[in-house]
Amino acid sequence: MSHEIYLHGQILGTHSFWLKDGFLEPDEYSEIGAKYFLPGGETGTAATVLSSLGATVKMDGTHIGTMVAPLIKDFYQDKSVDLSSLYFDPDYEGLMDYVVIAGLVRSPMGFFQALYESGQKRWNMPKEADIADCKVAAIDPYFQEETRAVAELCKKYGKPYVTIDCCHDSFLHQNCAINVVSKECTNVGQYQGKTLEEVYDLLTSTTDGLVIITCGENDMLYGRNGQPMKKMKPFSVEVKSTLGAGDTFKAGCTYGLLHKMSDDEIVRFASACSAIAISRFPLPLNPPTLEEVNEMIGK
Repeated sequence: MSHEIYLHGQILGTHSFWLKDGFLEPDEYSEIGAKYFLPGGETGTAATVLSSLGATVKMDGTHIGTMVAPLIKDFYQDKSVDLSSLYFDPDYEGLMDYVVIAGLVRSPMGFFQALYESGQKRWNMPKEADIADCKVAAIDPYFQEETRAVAELCKKYGKPYVTIDCCHDSFLHQNCAINVVSKECTNVGQYQGKTLEEVYDLLTSTTDGLVIITCGENDMLYGRNGQPMKKMKPFSVEVKSTLGAGDTFKAGCTYGLLHKMSDDEIVRFASACSAIAISRFPLPLNPPTLEEVNEMIGK
């Protein structure tokens, strides 16, 4: 299958639990309104959304194992997502997480530290042909030299890419077409004590790409080196679940990059995708369609 978009990063199985009457309280009973086991992770969710928008995708990254592989293969069999580069590990269950959700609040749990502490890399080095054959890419920043190899191959073949939550001094950020940074990442590490505007200046001054800082329900900040900072208000919707909101925003940026949208159009399109995503649950079974996104933008 030919592909327009190449994705590399976290692909996992997500156990999600949607609570009826607010978030968990210590020693209190909570009624589960719905539960699912569906594909997740930044790359898995982005692949689902991009396929729903009509794009063709090839994804790679996390190894899939005995629990996750059947889920992934079954879910994507009728979607425009190529799984041929994924590695099946018969001695590994596959990466899974568990998420408790109540409207605006969610709490994820998993074994992500164990993924890195095991000493065994359970993710793939990118295949050069996959990147050479795509038009644009999106890269999760979690897999050390394997992640950098994706960015280097994108640079070698002139393939623009979207990434997320990368610091201003990273190779991934400095060579990106778009870096989407969540507000949470602007308050930690080397950015502690800095204002959003100061972080924005650092980010835009070290790349030719578009920098977007998302701030939940507050205005997004975005722009490029040497340009005035712009703001855009997110679309207002009734929130059902925030699970996958950021991954859907990344997917919207990737779709906009593929279709050569302007910066304003990309931010608006990605925001509409994310707004639709948080208005429903579960997202993998109800991803935004292009018609729905265009209708929201039109409003």
